[in-house]
Amino acid sequence: MGLIYLDHAATTRPDPRVVEVMQPYFREYFGNPLSTHPFGEKPREALERARGQLASLLGCESRELIFTSSGSEANNLAVKGVALARENKGKHVVISALEHRSVTNAAQSLAKRGWEVTTVPVDCYGIVDPDDLRAALRADTTLVCINLANLEIGTIEPIAELVKVVKENSSAAFHADAVQAVGHIPVDVGELGVDLLSVSGHRFYGPKGSGALYFKKGVRVQPLIDGGIQEGGRRAGTEDVPAVVGLGEAARIAEEEMEQRSAHVRALRDRLHDGLFERIPHLHLNGHPERRLPMHESVCVEYVEGEAMILFLVREGVCASSGSTCSSRALKASHVLLACGLDPAVAQGSLQFTLGWENNSEEIEKVLNVLPEVAKRLRAMSPIYPGDDKA
Repeated sequence: MGLIYLDHAATTRPDPRVVEVMQPYFREYFGNPLSTHPFGEKPREALERARGQLASLLGCESRELIFTSSGSEANNLAVKGVALARENKGKHVVISALEHRSVTNAAQSLAKRGWEVTTVPVDCYGIVDPDDLRAALRADTTLVCINLANLEIGTIEPIAELVKVVKENSSAAFHADAVQAVGHIPVDVGELGVDLLSVSGHRFYGPKGSGALYFKKGVRVQPLIDGGIQEGGRRAGTEDVPAVVGLGEAARIAEEEMEQRSAHVRALRDRLHDGLFERIPHLHLNGHPERRLPMHESVCVEYVEGEAMILFLVREGVCASSGSTCSSRALKASHVLLACGLDPAVAQGSLQFTLGWENNSEEIEKVLNVLPEVAKRLRAMSPIYPGDDKA
C-alpha cells in the first residue's frame, strides 16, 4: 500500500475526466475568448458552457456567476467588493468567528479603512445562534459573512435560517463561503436565500486556479481588479479557459455523482470515527456530530501535539492535517477550535481527516491500526498525561 491521502479539505486530485476536457484548451483552442476572429469562438463557447454547468449545480442563472482564480479571490471580491459598492448605506460588516482567513483578513482590511467589523460567536459545535446574529445587526450593517461549512471542523451552518434573520432585520447582503461544501453536499442558492456565494474548483475534484462567485441579480459588486470588460466588467483579466472548463466539468460530475460519492465517504468516515473512539482514550470530536460534511472527521487527541502526530503518521504512510492548510505553519492553536471554546492545550492536539471518493476501507483500517499506537507513544513522553497506557 502506497501513501494514503486523507487531506481532501486542502485539495483534491482532479478527476481524470476533468483533466481530459481541459487538454484541448491548452492546444487547439488557445485563443482569447474576447477575440472576434475564429480563434476566440471555441474558448468563448467553452466559458459559457462551463458557466451553465456550474449554474446548474448551484441552482442559479449563468449570468449570476463570475469566474475567479480561487475561493480566496471570490471571498475577497464578495467582502470588499460589496462593502465598497454599498458604503453609502453604511460601513458595518458582520462575520462569524469561524470564517476562513480570506474573509477575516478581508474584513480587517476594511476595518483599517474605516469600516466597523463585528464578529458573531459560535457554540461548542461551531454553529452560529440566530439570536446572536440578530443582536449583531445594526441599521448601518451592509454585509454579513457566514461560511456554509467549516474547513477545519466540518460543521454545516443553518444558512437559510440565518439569512432569514438578516433579511427580516436589516438591508444587508448575505455572503456564504461555500468552498468546502459545493460538490459535496447539495447547495442551492435559491433555497439558501444568499446574495453571494463562493466556490473553489480544486476542493471538489476540479483544477487549482479555478473559482467562482455567485451574486444574486441586483447585487452590486465593485471590481477589485481594474482592466478590461471580462466577466461583465466585474473581474478584469483574460479568463483561464482551461481552468474554467475544468471547473465546469467538475460541477457537471458533482451534480451527477454527488449522492453516490457522499454515501461512499460517509461510510468510510463513520468507520474511522467509531474505530478512533473505540481505541483512543481522551479523544474529543470537533464540530457537530451530525450537522457535518460527509467526508469530514476532526478530533483533538488530548495530551498530544497535532504536528507531532502528523509527522509520525507520515512515517507510516498516512497524510492528514492538523487544521487549515492556510494556517498550518503558524504553529499555534486554531482560531476555529478556540472559538468553539476548546482549551488551547487541547486544541493543540487537533487532527483532521478529510476523505475522498478514491479512499477505501483498507486505508481506513490502516489508520485505525497506526494512530492509536502513535498517540500512545507520544503520550508516553508527556509528563502530564494521567493515563495508565504509557509504554
